[in-house]
Amino acid sequence: MTNPLAHAKIVLRRSSERGYAEHGGWLKTFHTFSFANYYDHRFQNFGSLRVLNEDRVSPRNGFPTHPHRDFEIFSYILSGELTHRDSMIKKGSEGAQGNDFYRMKRGDVQFTTGGTGIAHSEQNESNKPVHFLQIWALPWKHGLKPQYHTKSFSEEAKRKAFVPILSPLAAGPEATPAQEDAAVPKIPDTIPIHADFVMGVGIIEPNATFKWNVGAGEVVRSKKKRNVYIHLPMTKQGKMKIRLNGSDDAILEEGDGAFVTGVNAGDALRVESIGDVEAEVIVLDSD
Repeated sequence: MTNPLAHAKIVLRRSSERGYAEHGGWLKTFHTFSFANYYDHRFQNFGSLRVLNEDRVSPRNGFPTHPHRDFEIFSYILSGELTHRDSMIKKGSEGAQGNDFYRMKRGDVQFTTGGTGIAHSEQNESNKPVHFLQIWALPWKHGLKPQYHTKSFSEEAKRKAFVPILSPLAAGPEATPAQEDAAVPKIPDTIPIHADFVMGVGIIEPNATFKWNVGAGEVVRSKKKRNVYIHLPMTKQGKMKIRLNGSDDAILEEGDGAFVTGVNAGDALRVESIGDVEAEVIVLDSD
């Protein structure tokens, strides 16, 4: 098979090489990048991508209230439920669904701009485990106004093509307070992020191929030498498998990831599902 992006460099990050920790019997977590007690000088960040944790939280447990500053933090739910509460909303005054309060389920994304400082909790209030990705990005400036966004994304759409989940705030780093409040993303129907960063998710049937358009076209500022991280979460008991860019040297199994460098906005990165079941593929595309 010919290589459609001969200039792309792909370096695999095997699941077994990630950091791993268990906390109090309620949390099992894998760390792609240095985090908490896991440190590896080789894995500090990848462009704006700073944290990629794959977490499982037991029923009736979770992360107690804790502070954040100057990070863009988002959770992508793979299975189960996760309830978010924060210091900006009084308990008992939460909305049923939206930016004020949200009990997240599969396919939902909850996004936090830590900015000048905020405290929140993430609890599994259900009777079943929750499995989710916790992802942090470095913002393009510090001292932003803290805020939240939550959004559900269609399973049906993800089975047709990669669906954009996050895209840069349209007004950019020089956004006015009014533009910050308006929170208009570069790509309609996505969540705005304060970074030159795009997230996409696709669910690819066996023997099918999706193409990720690097930089999601013209929506990013940095067009050259993008940093694209591909992650295959552990959701199908090892039955998922993908091939990147048509290369047999770039085959990912569950829990694996890949650092893709040398690509530019507009390049089409091929992702082929070669396992026994459909593959849910996470793309994190950064400057």
